[in-house]
Amino acid sequence: MILGLDTCLDACSVAVLEHGAVRAQASHPMGRGHQEAIAPLAERVMTEAGLAFADLDRVGVTIGPGSFTGLRVGLAFAKGLGAALGRPVVGVGTLAALAEPLGDDLVFAAIDARRGQIYLQAFAGGRALMAPDALDLATAAARVAELSGGRQAVLVGSGAPLLADLMPAARLVSAPACDPAAVARLAAAQSNPSPPRPLYLRAPDARLPGGAPGPDMA
Repeated sequence: MILGLDTCLDACSVAVLEHGAVRAQASHPMGRGHQEAIAPLAERVMTEAGLAFADLDRVGVTIGPGSFTGLRVGLAFAKGLGAALGRPVVGVGTLAALAEPLGDDLVFAAIDARRGQIYLQAFAGGRALMAPDALDLATAAARVAELSGGRQAVLVGSGAPLLADLMPAARLVSAPACDPAAVARLAAAQSNPSPPRPLYLRAPDARLPGGAPGPDMA
Protein backbone atom coordinates (compact mmCIF):
# COMPACT_ATOMS: atom_id res chain seq x y z
CA MET A 1 0.00 0.00 0.00
CA ILE A 2 1.54 3.29 -1.16
CA LEU A 3 0.24 6.77 -0.37
CA GLY A 4 1.15 9.47 -2.90
CA LEU A 5 1.00 13.16 -1.95
CA ASP A 6 1.53 16.35 -3.96
CA THR A 7 1.30 19.94 -2.72
CA CYS A 8 4.09 21.46 -4.83
CA LEU A 9 2.04 22.92 -7.67
CA ASP A 10 -1.50 24.25 -8.21
CA ALA A 11 -3.39 21.46 -6.45
CA CYS A 12 -3.54 19.43 -3.28
CA SER A 13 -3.57 15.79 -4.36
CA VAL A 14 -3.61 12.38 -2.68
CA ALA A 15 -3.79 8.81 -4.00
CA VAL A 16 -3.44 5.38 -2.44
CA LEU A 17 -2.29 2.40 -4.52
CA GLU A 18 -2.33 -1.31 -3.85
CA HIS A 19 0.10 -3.30 -6.00
CA GLY A 20 0.06 -0.47 -8.54
CA ALA A 21 -3.73 -0.20 -8.78
CA VAL A 22 -5.46 2.95 -7.56
CA ARG A 23 -7.71 2.30 -4.56
CA ALA A 24 -8.79 5.94 -4.22
CA GLN A 25 -7.56 9.39 -5.16
CA ALA A 26 -8.60 13.04 -5.06
CA SER A 27 -7.19 16.34 -6.25
CA HIS A 28 -8.33 19.85 -5.34
CA PRO A 29 -7.03 22.71 -7.54
CA MET A 30 -5.60 25.48 -5.35
CA GLY A 31 -2.78 27.97 -5.36
CA ARG A 32 -2.84 28.46 -1.60
CA GLY A 33 -4.21 26.66 1.44
CA HIS A 34 -2.38 23.35 1.04
CA GLN A 35 -1.52 23.25 4.73
CA GLU A 36 -5.17 23.26 5.76
CA ALA A 37 -6.25 20.87 3.01
CA ILE A 38 -3.70 18.05 2.99
CA ALA A 39 -4.57 16.21 6.23
CA PRO A 40 -8.36 16.05 5.75
CA LEU A 41 -7.92 15.16 2.09
CA ALA A 42 -5.55 12.29 2.94
CA GLU A 43 -7.97 11.05 5.59
CA ARG A 44 -10.86 11.17 3.13
CA VAL A 45 -8.93 9.24 0.46
CA MET A 46 -7.89 6.58 2.96
CA THR A 47 -11.51 6.23 4.11
CA GLU A 48 -12.72 5.89 0.53
CA ALA A 49 -10.09 3.21 -0.03
CA GLY A 50 -11.35 1.34 3.05
CA LEU A 51 -7.94 1.55 4.69
CA ALA A 52 -6.36 2.79 7.88
CA PHE A 53 -3.10 4.74 7.77
CA ALA A 54 -1.50 1.81 9.60
CA ASP A 55 -2.14 -0.30 6.47
CA LEU A 56 0.34 1.74 4.47
CA ASP A 57 3.76 0.37 3.57
CA ARG A 58 5.28 3.58 2.22
CA VAL A 59 4.52 7.28 1.71
CA GLY A 60 5.59 9.14 -1.42
CA VAL A 61 5.68 12.93 -1.59
CA THR A 62 6.75 15.48 -4.18
CA ILE A 63 9.87 17.43 -3.21
CA GLY A 64 9.97 20.10 -5.93
CA PRO A 65 10.66 22.09 -7.88
CA GLY A 66 7.53 24.11 -7.22
CA SER A 67 6.13 26.40 -4.59
CA PHE A 68 8.49 26.89 -1.63
CA THR A 69 5.55 26.89 0.76
CA GLY A 70 3.70 24.02 -0.89
CA LEU A 71 6.62 21.60 -1.02
CA ARG A 72 7.43 22.23 2.64
CA VAL A 73 3.79 21.56 3.57
CA GLY A 74 3.80 18.21 1.78
CA LEU A 75 7.18 17.17 3.18
CA ALA A 76 6.21 18.07 6.74
CA PHE A 77 2.96 16.12 6.53
CA ALA A 78 4.60 13.09 4.89
CA LYS A 79 7.49 13.00 7.37
CA GLY A 80 5.13 13.33 10.32
CA LEU A 81 2.95 10.54 9.00
CA GLY A 82 5.95 8.32 8.31
CA ALA A 83 7.38 8.92 11.78
CA ALA A 84 4.05 8.16 13.45
CA LEU A 85 3.58 4.95 11.47
CA GLY A 86 7.20 3.83 11.34
CA ARG A 87 7.02 3.73 7.54
CA PRO A 88 9.56 4.98 4.98
CA VAL A 89 8.90 8.30 3.25
CA VAL A 90 10.12 8.63 -0.34
CA GLY A 91 10.76 11.89 -2.19
CA VAL A 92 9.63 12.21 -5.82
CA GLY A 93 10.55 15.07 -8.14
CA THR A 94 7.61 17.01 -9.54
CA LEU A 95 9.04 16.94 -13.07
CA ALA A 96 9.38 13.15 -12.91
CA ALA A 97 5.81 12.88 -11.63
CA LEU A 98 4.53 15.07 -14.48
CA ALA A 99 6.30 12.88 -17.05
CA GLU A 100 5.47 9.46 -15.56
CA PRO A 101 1.91 9.06 -16.97
CA LEU A 102 3.26 9.55 -20.52
CA GLY A 103 5.13 6.25 -20.38
CA ASP A 104 7.75 5.56 -23.03
CA ASP A 105 7.36 8.83 -24.94
CA LEU A 106 10.17 11.35 -25.23
CA VAL A 107 8.89 13.80 -22.62
CA PHE A 108 10.00 17.26 -21.58
CA ALA A 109 8.39 18.17 -18.27
CA ALA A 110 8.34 21.94 -17.81
CA ILE A 111 7.09 24.12 -14.96
CA ASP A 112 6.68 27.88 -15.30
CA ALA A 113 9.23 29.24 -12.81
CA ARG A 114 8.32 32.89 -13.57
CA ARG A 115 10.89 35.64 -14.19
CA GLY A 116 11.26 34.29 -17.75
CA GLN A 117 12.50 30.90 -16.54
CA ILE A 118 11.34 27.29 -16.80
CA TYR A 119 12.12 24.28 -14.64
CA LEU A 120 12.91 21.57 -17.16
CA GLN A 121 13.74 17.86 -17.16
CA ALA A 122 13.76 15.39 -20.07
CA PHE A 123 12.77 11.72 -20.01
CA ALA A 124 12.80 8.90 -22.55
CA GLY A 125 11.24 5.56 -21.77
CA GLY A 126 10.81 6.70 -18.18
CA ARG A 127 14.56 7.35 -17.80
CA ALA A 128 15.83 10.84 -17.01
CA LEU A 129 18.03 12.32 -19.75
CA MET A 130 19.09 15.33 -17.67
CA ALA A 131 18.94 16.59 -14.12
CA PRO A 132 16.17 19.07 -13.32
CA ASP A 133 17.31 22.59 -14.11
CA ALA A 134 16.13 26.21 -14.06
CA LEU A 135 16.63 27.70 -17.54
CA ASP A 136 15.63 30.78 -19.47
CA LEU A 137 13.21 30.19 -22.36
CA ALA A 138 15.80 30.31 -25.12
CA THR A 139 18.15 27.92 -23.32
CA ALA A 140 15.26 25.57 -22.51
CA ALA A 141 14.16 25.51 -26.15
CA ALA A 142 17.74 24.79 -27.25
CA ARG A 143 17.99 21.97 -24.70
CA VAL A 144 14.75 20.44 -25.98
CA ALA A 145 15.98 20.64 -29.58
CA GLU A 146 19.34 19.11 -28.63
CA LEU A 147 17.90 16.18 -26.70
CA SER A 148 15.02 15.46 -29.05
CA GLY A 149 17.33 15.13 -32.05
CA GLY A 150 14.44 15.71 -34.43
CA ARG A 151 12.21 13.09 -32.78
CA GLN A 152 8.60 13.84 -31.88
CA ALA A 153 8.60 15.31 -28.39
CA VAL A 154 5.91 15.77 -25.76
CA LEU A 155 5.77 18.91 -23.61
CA VAL A 156 3.93 18.61 -20.29
CA GLY A 157 3.37 20.94 -17.35
CA SER A 158 2.58 24.60 -16.72
CA GLY A 159 5.72 25.64 -18.59
CA ALA A 160 4.84 23.67 -21.71
CA PRO A 161 2.82 26.47 -23.37
CA LEU A 162 5.83 28.79 -22.99
CA LEU A 163 7.89 26.39 -25.11
CA ALA A 164 5.11 25.43 -27.54
CA ASP A 165 5.60 28.45 -29.82
CA LEU A 166 9.31 27.68 -30.02
CA MET A 167 8.66 23.97 -30.62
CA PRO A 168 5.68 23.86 -33.02
CA ALA A 169 6.16 20.16 -33.85
CA ALA A 170 5.91 19.08 -30.21
CA ARG A 171 2.72 17.61 -28.71
CA LEU A 172 1.38 19.66 -25.82
CA VAL A 173 -0.14 17.95 -22.76
CA SER A 174 -1.95 20.08 -20.17
CA ALA A 175 -1.01 19.25 -16.56
CA PRO A 176 -1.20 22.08 -14.01
CA ALA A 177 -0.30 19.66 -11.20
CA CYS A 178 1.06 16.16 -10.60
CA ASP A 179 -1.04 13.02 -10.71
CA PRO A 180 -0.76 11.65 -7.14
CA ALA A 181 -1.01 8.11 -8.49
CA ALA A 182 2.17 8.81 -10.50
CA VAL A 183 3.83 10.02 -7.30
CA ALA A 184 2.86 6.78 -5.58
CA ARG A 185 4.10 4.63 -8.49
CA LEU A 186 7.46 6.41 -8.57
CA ALA A 187 7.77 6.08 -4.79
CA ALA A 188 7.03 2.37 -4.99
CA ALA A 189 9.70 1.89 -7.66
CA GLN A 190 12.56 3.22 -5.50
CA SER A 191 14.41 0.26 -4.02
CA ASN A 192 16.67 2.02 -1.50
CA PRO A 193 15.17 5.46 -0.92
CA SER A 194 17.01 8.15 1.01
CA PRO A 195 15.18 10.45 3.41
CA PRO A 196 13.40 13.08 1.27
CA ARG A 197 14.83 16.57 1.04
CA PRO A 198 13.37 19.60 -0.77
CA LEU A 199 14.69 20.23 -4.27
CA TYR A 200 15.47 23.93 -4.60
CA LEU A 201 16.72 25.01 -8.02
CA ARG A 202 17.00 28.69 -7.16
CA ALA A 203 16.58 31.13 -4.27
CA PRO A 204 13.07 32.41 -3.45
CA ASP A 205 11.76 35.36 -5.48
CA ALA A 206 9.82 37.17 -2.76
CA ARG A 207 11.41 39.30 -0.06
CA LEU A 208 10.07 39.80 3.42
CA PRO A 209 10.43 43.10 5.32
CA GLY A 210 14.12 43.73 5.96
CA GLY A 211 15.16 41.89 2.77
CA ALA A 212 14.90 38.31 4.02
CA PRO A 213 13.79 35.73 1.40
CA GLY A 214 10.10 34.92 1.37
CA PRO A 215 8.17 31.93 -0.02
CA ASP A 216 7.79 31.57 -3.76
CA MET A 217 8.77 29.14 -6.49
CA ALA A 218 11.60 26.75 -5.54
